[in-house]
Amino acid sequence: MNRDSKLSGVLHVLLHMAEQEGPVTSEALARMMRTNPVVIRRVMAGLRDQGYVRSERGRGGGWSLARDLSTLTLLDIYRGIGSPSLLAIGNRHGAPDCAEEQAVNEALDQKLGEAETLLLDSFGAVTLAELSASFHRRVAARPEWNSVSTARHPDKKHTPTGDRHEH
Repeated sequence: MNRDSKLSGVLHVLLHMAEQEGPVTSEALARMMRTNPVVIRRVMAGLRDQGYVRSERGRGGGWSLARDLSTLTLLDIYRGIGSPSLLAIGNRHGAPDCAEEQAVNEALDQKLGEAETLLLDSFGAVTLAELSASFHRRVAARPEWNSVSTARHPDKKHTPTGDRHEH
């Protein structure tokens, strides 16, 4: 089953940005995530519209966080990327006049709605600061990761800005 990894990828990018001293270009972020800079710009524009990131044009420009990680939650970012579908299960609509199909769809709609509500509530309880703290605990637990950039991908060499970071 194909899963939508957009939320995971955006969270990954935001944590990278939090480790940088200044703005990060779309090109550098795209290299880190093995995607096209246009994809990065499109996603980041949605987050900018929500006030989560800012962009600076020109030499030395790029993307940076507009808010402290402790004020951003998984729910904020999920909504900032357009609230993609959370669950892969859906209803069948081949026979809308069928009483069995109606009963099944009603039950599934109710339970899937409850599950989605619980998941979104839990997203609201996790801040990006908590994700960052988890990252730093992992780095501290691995002495061979002697720098933040190496910790991002220990089998690759990195520049101080993480430009060669790829997954």
